[in-house]
Amino acid sequence: MVPGKARKKGYEVGIIAVVHTFGRDLKFNPHVHVLVTEGALDKNKVWKEVGFIPYEYLRRGWQKVLLDWLRQKYPESIKVKNLINKLYRRYQKGFYVYAERRMESARGAARYIGRYLARPAIAEYRILDYDGERVRFWYEDHQTHERKEEELGVLEFIGRLTYHIPKKHFKMVRRYGLYRRDLNKLAQKIVGLWNWVNRKVKAIKRPQRSKPKSWKERLQEAFGKNPLKCPGCGREMELWKIWHYKYGTIWDWEKDGVNYIEKEKEEKQQRGRPTGPVSGMGVSPGGPGGTALQLSLSGMWV
Repeated sequence: MVPGKARKKGYEVGIIAVVHTFGRDLKFNPHVHVLVTEGALDKNKVWKEVGFIPYEYLRRGWQKVLLDWLRQKYPESIKVKNLINKLYRRYQKGFYVYAERRMESARGAARYIGRYLARPAIAEYRILDYDGERVRFWYEDHQTHERKEEELGVLEFIGRLTYHIPKKHFKMVRRYGLYRRDLNKLAQKIVGLWNWVNRKVKAIKRPQRSKPKSWKERLQEAFGKNPLKCPGCGREMELWKIWHYKYGTIWDWEKDGVNYIEKEKEEKQQRGRPTGPVSGMGVSPGGPGGTALQLSLSGMWV
């Protein structure tokens, strides 16, 4: 993204910056860890992805912003002016910027930033020895990646630690652009709405559960025959009794079927629904009272 073009388009990125004051040897080494979105919102609130970051421009831009701030902070200081000129001559390509690490997830980004927020200047396991007067510790050299040891007097060691304690109310973390505080609540609402829509879309795309098949339909699929079809007339029969040669009567209409109907009627009355023919059942003329109840297993589930 060309910087001039970005300003004309009104692009707004998201930035989280964390101030870090110590190096691995506990010496004063001020630097800033920054998370930057690989994209931005334009003036029409349309997201634009960025696949390339000009590191050379970033280094020189960081150098100019920092040195211009020093010039504005100490406009009358000759010493500061000489320092600024010296730094421009020494670092002609700009200040050091390491910008090649990429975060693949929000969790990884939070873990990266959290490591610098909740970490002391030195971990206890790096302290090798303490005899009451001197402290010996180790650290990994940033350039050579070799393990080095250093020994300091206890007061000097404590001084290096306390030097990195920030002043009261000093903000070690700052957010800019899309991550600034006034947009935080709005961003949470947008993310919540997006998650809700995403769940609804997945529910629509999810295949609907098929209706459970009756025992008659499963037997038809397995054996290719309707178990209730009369071999003589071809009409579908009504189940009256299930009998097994070993166990005897398993299901009987006069005993189990009537109880089934009465139970269904009671449940419907409790729900405030009108009683009437139950699903899978019908009323037909016939029988001693002029009316006979028939139960069709095609409407019952096993």
